[in-house]
Amino acid sequence: MKVFVIGLTGGVGSLAARSLQERGDSVSGLVRRAGQRDELVAAGVDATLGDLTTITPAELAGLVRGADAILFTAGAGGAGAEATSAIDGAGVDTAIEAAQIAGVRRFLLVSVFPEAWRERNLGPGFDHYIAVKKGADVALTRSGLDWVVLRPAVLLDEPGRGTVALGQAQIHTEVTRRDVADTLVALLYEPRVNRQILELARGGTPIDEAVAGVVPAR
Repeated sequence: MKVFVIGLTGGVGSLAARSLQERGDSVSGLVRRAGQRDELVAAGVDATLGDLTTITPAELAGLVRGADAILFTAGAGGAGAEATSAIDGAGVDTAIEAAQIAGVRRFLLVSVFPEAWRERNLGPGFDHYIAVKKGADVALTRSGLDWVVLRPAVLLDEPGRGTVALGQAQIHTEVTRRDVADTLVALLYEPRVNRQILELARGGTPIDEAVAGVVPAR
């Protein structure tokens, strides 16, 4: 499988890329700094220098053409409203259009629980983040692509547990980045999970079983 990862150097994207490589898949992606590219190329990743906030859909289409799937894990990471709009919002729009131009049907997007941390009253910046993420979800669901939106709970930098709770609705708790990455890879390998919005949290079901559990019944 050939997978183009947007967010290749991020916490979830880098872990997913490594898991894909361990399975023998071909991984490519976009990075912003030459040092990052050199490290990834040395590790066998076809990394290209580019900025998601300035690249055109046609330019990105030239990079993703031939991929079996696009995995979008990029995010502004609290860098401010402008960066959130440019990466989490317009960046998704650019990637969707690139996929359409290049004929890449499969598109997995990492999103967020709509109710994430609403009880904390984190202010207009966080409200903007939630609104932009929801807008990106809507854009993907209307794209005509073979999409999956994955909404993980609060991300933890801990070793993966290998078990999760996955479904159309979950309680917003927490989940490790490793388990998010492994769930994304399992979803990539299960094409019958298609055009679904799924929520992911800590749970007791092995990841492969959890993914099998959301395959639509015939």
